[in-house]
Amino acid sequence: MKQPDHIIPRDQHTVSRKDISDNALKVLYRLNKAGYDAFLVGGGVRDILLGLHPKDFDITTNATPEQIRSLFRNSRIIGRRFKLVHIMFGRDLIEVATFRAHCASNTQQAKDGMILRDNVYGTIEEDAERRDFTVNALYYSVKDFTVHNYCNGLTDLRKRQLRMIGDPETRYREDPVRMLRAVRLATKLDLTIEPNTLKPISELAPLLEQVPAARLFEEYRKMFLGGKGEATFKALQTHGLLGKLFPATNALLAEHAEFETFIHAALENTDKRIASDNTVNPAFLIAVFLWQPLLERAHQLETKGMNFNDAFFKSMGYMLCEQSRFISIPKRYSLVIRDIWALQVRLPQRHGKKVWSALNHPRFRAAYDFLMLRAESDPSLREIADWWTKFQDADKDSQRAMLPKNKRRKTSRRRKPQNNG
Repeated sequence: MKQPDHIIPRDQHTVSRKDISDNALKVLYRLNKAGYDAFLVGGGVRDILLGLHPKDFDITTNATPEQIRSLFRNSRIIGRRFKLVHIMFGRDLIEVATFRAHCASNTQQAKDGMILRDNVYGTIEEDAERRDFTVNALYYSVKDFTVHNYCNGLTDLRKRQLRMIGDPETRYREDPVRMLRAVRLATKLDLTIEPNTLKPISELAPLLEQVPAARLFEEYRKMFLGGKGEATFKALQTHGLLGKLFPATNALLAEHAEFETFIHAALENTDKRIASDNTVNPAFLIAVFLWQPLLERAHQLETKGMNFNDAFFKSMGYMLCEQSRFISIPKRYSLVIRDIWALQVRLPQRHGKKVWSALNHPRFRAAYDFLMLRAESDPSLREIADWWTKFQDADKDSQRAMLPKNKRRKTSRRRKPQNNG
């Protein structure tokens, strides 16, 4: 019997079980064994078809969250807007979702069209049409090793284009974060955004202001800590989205060329670290993006009569508070940002105890990297940056020799009063 056109047989695609994590396969097999339909879906299938090696594997099924939970003791149900099940295998997490339906009667939307709650379950065909981009509506079955291609995502992958399922403007209004995802995925996968998918983005960018700031922090991480941060930054500028995420940063780029140079140097450095599998703290780039706005704010306070140190340290809290209105910054990261900034004031002070205190500070390395990047766009910092490079690698005797010599003060001795008796 001939298979439907949307089902691609094993010999006509490149998805293989050897490219899928063992834990994802365990989940698929157990759901199938319990009598449910289960598929690997979205980025995992897409990336394998592109010849990439995905790290995350999402699964979709006709089992409800409660039914999934009963099969896996190592799982929990999360989410309000749409319930999901997270299945934990040590540090590895597999996300499982139930097929979503079209039914509008149980979908809660805001006046502008943004979906607030959506726990309506349906068929795999409905689920495919509810996904954002065609390249994410690809499903792989371990039952018969077929790929289910409901929205011509395979064709778009071959054309290397990113196309929205349905009317782009409606879909962006339902969830404005899709605009960020469009930019991120196109950049990450080197795809061209299809013209109708691209057209509404600049006009609808203000809708991002309605997205919870905590959710946008997670999008920030995906955009800038995925190895394509520099290209993503440029794309966000091009499509008018950067100002909705980092308004203070965006406002100063045009008038401070050295600030943009600093940002691109930091992004390039971060991308290289990620490519080399080195760790990257999400706080570092936020410290970079807000550096010039911090200096501008401090200068404003100085003009009102405040000394530089007071103005600088007071401006830290202001900038972090302002930025958190758009992208929330968890406290554990805001503390790191403050330390990096504060050390920029301390590092030029190469005297005695201050040097050792700075060198032993837990954020010294991050602050030193920050200083080195600043020096790339500001030659006046080259000497102090080179000094710290040499100092931290020197032995103790050499380090002591590098410290400025303190001039001893001449002390006047009191003469004993003469005894004239």
